Parts: sequence; structure tokens; C-alpha cells
Amino acid sequence: GPQLNAQLEGWLSQVQSTKRPARAIIAPHAGYTYCGSCAAHAYKQVDPNITRKIFILGPSHHVPLSRCALSSVDIYRTPLYDLRIDQKIYGELWKTGMFERMSLQTDEDEHSIEMHLPYTAKAMESHKDEFTIIPVLVGALSESKEQEFGKLFSKYLADPSNLFVVSSDFCHWGQRFRYSYYDESQGEIYRSIEHLDKM
Repeated sequence: GPQLNAQLEGWLSQVQSTKRPARAIIAPHAGYTYCGSCAAHAYKQVDPNITRKIFILGPSHHVPLSRCALSSVDIYRTPLYDLRIDQKIYGELWKTGMFERMSLQTDEDEHSIEMHLPYTAKAMESHKDEFTIIPVLVGALSESKEQEFGKLFSKYLADPSNLFVVSSDFCHWGQRFRYSYYDESQGEIYRSIEHLDKM
């Protein structure tokens, strides 16, 4: 806990808040060694004074999913402190019939949401008893399902006390991901990959 806290503080202290208060952020979910400093740029824009509900949308890596799924637990533990899942909003989402339930095993195996929990806890620590989270595992959605979920979440996005955290891989490049796009005008391959990440 103390080591993680010091790492997060270090990364956050090196960036400016320029777009605060953010209504939505996109941040990576790789190991913090790779993306901790990058994620700090997003989390520095979170205003804990007004944020009360945090939707964390992470892509499913371990189970095939054609819609979205909700957790079956009440809290997520972090080395900093526990985060409470908003059961009222979960109830509203569940009633739509558009969601599945994650098994505990899927929930524990999935890192796309997990990697955002300590940063969320850190960004909100000055108001740690005043907010809840709404973790949502996102499947491979068809375009029509994307629109349905977009419409559903838009009413929550309209509320300035809600924050959306979009968990991203940025660019998975290489043969094991079946993606090796190379724009030769960028120079060396690593320059092309860097350009893709920044796009």
C-alpha cells in the first residue's frame, strides 16, 4: 500500500491539471511500469470536490461477451482503501435487461477495470467516503449495441457529478495480436507504433 501510494503520488505530482474538471477520461490499463506516468495525465483532471459516481468501462479480455456485464460484488478492495459499488445504479442498469453478470472468477481475472481502481482511489482520497463506482465490463459490441449502450449511458454522462473512466489498451501491436500495421512515412517501426498510440 505505502509503496503504491508513493508511486501514484510521484506520477501525479509531475503533471498539470489543464482540463479539470474532466467529465470523462481515457487511460491505459497496462502495468503501471508501462503506463503509470501516462495515466497520471488523465487522473490529474478528476475533481474530487464534485465527482460522486465513477463509471469504469473496461474491455473484456478473458470471456467472450457480446454485451456488457456487471460485477456480483459490493466492494472492490485496493491497497489504499475499499471502493463501494453503487448498488442503486447497478439496479437501474440491471433492470434494462441489457447486462450480464460477471462471475467472481471473471471479475478477479480481468485487469482492464482493476488497473483503474488504485488511481481512482488516489484521485478521490480527499472525499473517499463520498463517492461510489460503477464498474462495467464491455464486450465486443455490434454497432447497434454500441448505440443502445451509448443512449443508456448518456443520461448518466449528462450529470456533472458523474465521471466516466474509459479503460484502453491504446495500440496492441505485433503478430500475437494479429495487428502489425506499419506506416513507412513515420520512419522506423517503433516510430510508426508511437504515432498510432498518439493518434
